[in-house]
Amino acid sequence: MQTTTLDAATLETLIRAAVAAPSLHNTQPWRYRLDPDTSTIEVRAAPERALREADPQGRALHISVGAAVFNLRVAVRHFGWEPVIRLLPRPSEPDHLVSVRLAGAPRTARHLDEDFYDALWRRHSSRVPFSGRQVPADVLSEIAQAADAEGARLRLPEPGETSRILQLTAEAERFAVSDPKHRTESRSWVRDGAQDGLPGAVLGPQDANARLPVRDFSALRPADQQPSTRFEQHPVIAVLTTTHDHHADWLRAGQALERALLVATVHGVRASLLHQGLEWPDIRWALRDPRGGGRHVQMLIRLGYGPEGPASPRRPVRDVLEDVEPGPD
Repeated sequence: MQTTTLDAATLETLIRAAVAAPSLHNTQPWRYRLDPDTSTIEVRAAPERALREADPQGRALHISVGAAVFNLRVAVRHFGWEPVIRLLPRPSEPDHLVSVRLAGAPRTARHLDEDFYDALWRRHSSRVPFSGRQVPADVLSEIAQAADAEGARLRLPEPGETSRILQLTAEAERFAVSDPKHRTESRSWVRDGAQDGLPGAVLGPQDANARLPVRDFSALRPADQQPSTRFEQHPVIAVLTTTHDHHADWLRAGQALERALLVATVHGVRASLLHQGLEWPDIRWALRDPRGGGRHVQMLIRLGYGPEGPASPRRPVRDVLEDVEPGPD
């Protein structure tokens, strides 16, 4: 088997690109290992960083890892190699979720490769209010096509269905803040000054008009302390779905999610993720398209124009990369 020699600086950049991906509560539940004999980067789950209450099955963890894998694919192509992906390559090692082998030159040149590479460093969730400016239909279509290209589907519900989805999300948020275990876990990831979790500065305000069910990390903020921020009047919510609901589907959904988010970033569209409704099985079931089809909802994405908002920190490469054995500089 032909192998590729990685220098230390390139390997570090590849891992930094991977960890720029989004993760629930910014838990960053991943770790990486280089197999220098096969020029393969193993992407593994970090179960100690899992959310036992919000994500007991590990679905969101797999989606986060899938998003990181898409970033890794983009970065590998940027440096002139073709990423060969294997999902769940070793059933005997359930924490080994994905292998990414560097295999020669890219088979095809894609004009979006460099756009994606630039965007992955700039993309982050924006939890602040968006403006009333509409996202053009052709841009929304391109974002949806990005998810389709990764084997998922991104649909844009009509206003009535969007309202129903937001009501279900608000119900899930009420469950979360009233459940002691859920509330304690959520608050434990608010970590000012840390390299993971969510600093208070990035959490964003609550919606004074209650149109948008923004997650309340403060957990039952007193009514007299509620900010008077008003979010957009007509939120645009995209629904990411898959046909099946197995571990491999979650990993594909994560890649689809990140591809869609990078396309949005390329077009200057901001995004934030509404995950509350997916943390309660009955509400997640109710989020399905009532017109039928039986597809499984994996993520809700809010899209619009507005400020970037502050970015969440990322763990340094040395904390997530194991057994570093790069070739000579």
